[in-house]
Amino acid sequence: MTTPPAETILIVDDQEENLRVVGQVLSMMHYSILLAQSAEEAFKHLAQHTPDLILLDVMMPDIDGLTTCRRLKADPRWTNIPVIFLSADDDKNVVVQALETGGVDYVTKPFNRAELVSRVRTQLALKQARDQLHALAEDKDEILGILAHDLKNSLAGMKLSAGLLKNRSEELPQRCLPLVDNIMNATERMLSFTQEFLANQRAEGLQISLGKINLLEVVSRVVSNQQIAAQAKKISLLTNLPQMAVLVMADLEGVAQALENLVSNAIKFSPEGGEVEVTVHRPAADMVKCHVRDTGPGFSMTDRSKLFKRYGRLSAQPTGGESSTGLGLSIVKRLIHAMNGSIILVDGSERGAEFIISLPVANDKSSNC
Repeated sequence: MTTPPAETILIVDDQEENLRVVGQVLSMMHYSILLAQSAEEAFKHLAQHTPDLILLDVMMPDIDGLTTCRRLKADPRWTNIPVIFLSADDDKNVVVQALETGGVDYVTKPFNRAELVSRVRTQLALKQARDQLHALAEDKDEILGILAHDLKNSLAGMKLSAGLLKNRSEELPQRCLPLVDNIMNATERMLSFTQEFLANQRAEGLQISLGKINLLEVVSRVVSNQQIAAQAKKISLLTNLPQMAVLVMADLEGVAQALENLVSNAIKFSPEGGEVEVTVHRPAADMVKCHVRDTGPGFSMTDRSKLFKRYGRLSAQPTGGESSTGLGLSIVKRLIHAMNGSIILVDGSERGAEFIISLPVANDKSSNC
């Protein structure tokens, strides 16, 4: 068996004697050691090697340890490297500041060698556990994504085949027709679940890019996309929009996906001949609200407690035999919160449901990100 590579520790201290002593102690524990006498020298090391742990002196000339740690944590390349502060200053305020900048531990000088080694081992073990969990999560997402995509393609093929059989029902024995209907319904439910699962995966990985967007254009496009579904159930899909453009700071794809979920759900849970209305207004100088109201059964008190939870199955059922996975509202909440907005369900409605999305106004000082 090959020996795993030694974990690397970067020690940053302006005192050469401290570097020698700490480096010697940790070298004896078979760690690979990098030494730096200043913040700038440390960043030169970081540009070439990514250590597993950093031991950082607080009091250094030019750039102190607290400032150095802030720079580390602000850079995505190094933000996950644990930092243990070393300092002769045991002032509690300094300790608090060090931890608030992103440090994971604080060791005072002169240090006990056994204590230092123990704390280093603890932080390296925690980092290894975090790295393993992160790798497992990435593997899980990749495998599930592959399975879901393959399953989606297979289900689409099954649905098409079942539809072709149904269109040629006169050629089939009468006893086979209910079986074809069962295949179509089951395939539709599975396909809908797979599509919403993939939408949830996309929402988790969506890179939110905030910029000025005209909310009225997004609403109009979403309503247009949902008109066919509404007409199939004889539902009136209405809008109540201002005449002038309404600019918000949001992500175009994120807002569209959130509104598609809300409007499609409103249609799905409204009875035939019902009504769905989308309203946009600006009640405050810094916030725009978008209401999506329907004439469906609404939500019970039990439903409200699990409304935005993933896979939270609610008591209300779609009125046209559509499938429901319990993923849609959790996706909406995640997207809206990522855009510094909020979503609530209006209380006190005797019939139907009304959701309100709030998004920040894009003013003259706003800029595309």
